[in-house]
Amino acid sequence: MDIVQLVERIGEGPTAALFGLIAGGIFGVAAQRSAFCLRAAAVEVARGQLGARLAVWLLCFSTALVWVQAAELSGLMRSGDARIMAVPGSWSGAVAGGLLFGIGMVLARGCAGRMLVLAATGNLRSVVSGLIFAVVGQMSLHGWLAPLRDRIAGLWVTAGGRNSDLLGGLGLPREGGLGLGLMIAVLALYLARRNRISFRKLVFGAGVGFAVAVGWVLTFGLSQVAFDPVQVQSLTFTGPSANTLMFFLERPAILQFDIGLVPGVFLGAFAAAWVGGDLRLQGFESEVNMRKAMIGAALMGFGGMLAGGCSIGAGVTGASIFAGTAWLALFSMWLGAMATDYLIDQPHGAARPV
Repeated sequence: MDIVQLVERIGEGPTAALFGLIAGGIFGVAAQRSAFCLRAAAVEVARGQLGARLAVWLLCFSTALVWVQAAELSGLMRSGDARIMAVPGSWSGAVAGGLLFGIGMVLARGCAGRMLVLAATGNLRSVVSGLIFAVVGQMSLHGWLAPLRDRIAGLWVTAGGRNSDLLGGLGLPREGGLGLGLMIAVLALYLARRNRISFRKLVFGAGVGFAVAVGWVLTFGLSQVAFDPVQVQSLTFTGPSANTLMFFLERPAILQFDIGLVPGVFLGAFAAAWVGGDLRLQGFESEVNMRKAMIGAALMGFGGMLAGGCSIGAGVTGASIFAGTAWLALFSMWLGAMATDYLIDQPHGAARPV
């Protein structure tokens, strides 16, 4: 793809939105066919299982590490230019936001990316939860909740005016990131074989991580030829969900990577569900589940914005370039999700299905 010719033909903003559409489409198809979800993986671990959901998550995570670090080593991507690395990170926000997001995704029965994928298949619970997630995310970014978010995030920030480079901080070479990704991939494949996961599902699981690498490479390439500054970024759903909502509510609307990402995921998941015969309307199972889902979506909206990203944005995208706060946020999400499942869903033998 000649990015220069594309920019000259349709402009920088539409090109960024197109790249978001492409990366989102890959993610939507892969996530729908693989049933990728951090919440499901964390619940499995909380219940003492090393099952298929954990294997799929680890495969996605390791694929993102391998492809992104390989792109870095080959010059197709420079993590130091990424938006998440170019600004100060918040350790306190990563912990508090990650815990809230982890709690929220168990209550809502899905992380932000999973909700968007399910909404495309006709799941009305995810449609309602996704709207609440986007509204609370916008309130946390620019609205009534923004002062609280700023206060918590400001308690402990990274030094030097930039986020922390985990590899550099540990004194490891860039090749160390690729090596770690390969080791996690071996573990994922071992679990996949033990749980008899089909080759097709493995391919789609890896496709989720590949979509993250595509986003990084495309936006970095655009930043090298664009006249105006372009943010080097990849998949995340907290900010983009809020931005996409406001795109349709405000004028003038500005095209950017975020605006193409959310529709791309929706269209990709819808197409995959259509081909696979998975389109069906589903609603809330009970009033109790509805309340839990609404509370969980609100917690994810605030927690994701506070943590600097959702389970994809911080947990895979940020972690793939070894942003220190992203790894801490990911750990906190796992901890919050496992504790919530243990305290709420597991007691009295009434645990929900994973």
